[in-house]
Amino acid sequence: MDTTNQSALDAIADTNAEESEDETLKDRHEISMQDYDTLSLEQLVEELKNLVSNEKVMSFKDHIEEVKKAFLAKYNHLVEEKKEEFLAENQDPTEDFQYHSPLKTQFDKFYTQFRDIKNTHFKSLQTNLKTNLENRLAIVEELKELINPQENIKDTLKHFNDLRERWKNAGPIPKDKYNHVWNNFHFHVENFYDYLHLDREARDLDFKHNLEQKQKIVARVEELVNEADINKAFRELQDLHRIWKEDIGPVSREHRDEIWNKFSDLTKQMHDKREVLFENQRGTELENLEKKKEIIAKIEVLATEKVNAHSQWLAQIEKVEALRTAFFSAGKVPSDVNEETWASFKTAVRNFNSFKNSFYKDIKKDQNDNLSLKTALVLKAKELQESQDFAATTPIMKQIQEEWKQIGHVPRKYSDKIWKEFKDACNHYFEKLKEQKNEENSEEVEAFDNKKAYLETLREFQLSGDHKTDLDAIKMHIETWKNFGKVPFPRRHIEGKFNKILDALFEKLSLSKKDTDMMRFANRMDHLSESHDTRKLDNEKIFIMRKIDEVQNEIFQLENNIQFFTNTRNAKKENSIVLEVRKNIAIHKESLDVWKEKLKQLRNLKVE
Repeated sequence: MDTTNQSALDAIADTNAEESEDETLKDRHEISMQDYDTLSLEQLVEELKNLVSNEKVMSFKDHIEEVKKAFLAKYNHLVEEKKEEFLAENQDPTEDFQYHSPLKTQFDKFYTQFRDIKNTHFKSLQTNLKTNLENRLAIVEELKELINPQENIKDTLKHFNDLRERWKNAGPIPKDKYNHVWNNFHFHVENFYDYLHLDREARDLDFKHNLEQKQKIVARVEELVNEADINKAFRELQDLHRIWKEDIGPVSREHRDEIWNKFSDLTKQMHDKREVLFENQRGTELENLEKKKEIIAKIEVLATEKVNAHSQWLAQIEKVEALRTAFFSAGKVPSDVNEETWASFKTAVRNFNSFKNSFYKDIKKDQNDNLSLKTALVLKAKELQESQDFAATTPIMKQIQEEWKQIGHVPRKYSDKIWKEFKDACNHYFEKLKEQKNEENSEEVEAFDNKKAYLETLREFQLSGDHKTDLDAIKMHIETWKNFGKVPFPRRHIEGKFNKILDALFEKLSLSKKDTDMMRFANRMDHLSESHDTRKLDNEKIFIMRKIDEVQNEIFQLENNIQFFTNTRNAKKENSIVLEVRKNIAIHKESLDVWKEKLKQLRNLKVE
């Protein structure tokens, strides 16, 4: 066989050997390997959780190890940074650095879960592999003894078929023995066929069937060579190799080399296409490497730019964080330079942090001053937390909170404690304020419940057809609705539902347009009055006054037009146009009366 094909065949044989030992690994090809370096610590923990929770967890074992590698690299880097910050802020040699992260606890829990599953799985697997190997070797030895011309051919064939069936069901064996044992078995199977002098008809029929099956495989591989998804095609090729080797018997000697060489040549073509794909990926990784080198260089520059204000340092820190994110998002680099690139990145970030920490050592006095200011605010908040004068105290408490936000950092060792004291005092006061508001709103909640129930009754209301009776009934519904009182502000949408039902009822009444418009307006204004929304009432008043001015100006203009047309010599034309204008004036005057009536009602409203 052409030696140039051997590397492709070896690659497939090795993978099939591994998957034959542990069948759970077959699914791993269907699971894409993410670039886990681009994920955050939180995302890595979530990814590990999802992988471990999958029922085919062993298919993910390589993925899980990559997640672990990415997580520990980032986490250890984070711990180093935290330690440097601690040492910069704490000069007390007796105080030990400690850092605990819930993320690390979660990660350890899920990884331990995976490790237990893996250990249980391999323990179960190992107990069978040795026994299965011994059974297969014994089958090979029996196969060797079949080449015995003295035996009855029918008995020999029956024994041969029994051995093939036992072989098929013998189970997995260690991957390092797989290819050798399979090749040994097939060698003796072919030997048996070649030296089987009797019952040639049955042998040739079997050869023919096997050849047809292998020709179908070759035809399928010819199609796969042109498949766009190279990885998918290569995975199918692996399965076809497994079928060729494990499920199909030998062919006649005259076709044996020809069919196998064709199959291996096609395999080599597929392997070459896959290698080209890997080369392209390698090119992308080299581009990613250049991006990461540029990012590292920018961080190194920031580690030398001296700034003298906290706000400026915040800007520098933000730049480094953006570069850090860009580094992790840049994608994979070639594996042979991955460790070196990561080490350069960590060094650059560490140098920046050291430079930054030296600045913050100098502002320790400012942090102690901030501590004094915040301590004073804590005392003030505690003094006011039991106050019952909510109107006077609430603005003060809000002002205290604003002042707290304006004060800078305090020494880290006091930060959590003083914040908790301040937060507890503020929360205590505002919880009391909330309880007081809840008591005030109980009546509004009751009004909402009553209106909600009444709304259902109103939906069933039907007009009788008698104008006066129906009008009185609608007015009674409006009055009943008003008497329920105000509803909580977030639930004021119920008023819109009520008005929608009223509008439908008014449409069915045979009222004049003016009467209908005025009743709707009166109902809406009463609602605004009860809600004490003086701003909306003022806006409504301004709007109506503008409409009155507009309509009056329009009437004035129309009356001027009449004067113009009464002087024209074309009497016929004059009469038709003048009639139309007078009709238009009448419509506008009716509209003006409505707007003036609305303004009158609005001015008579009493808003508390």
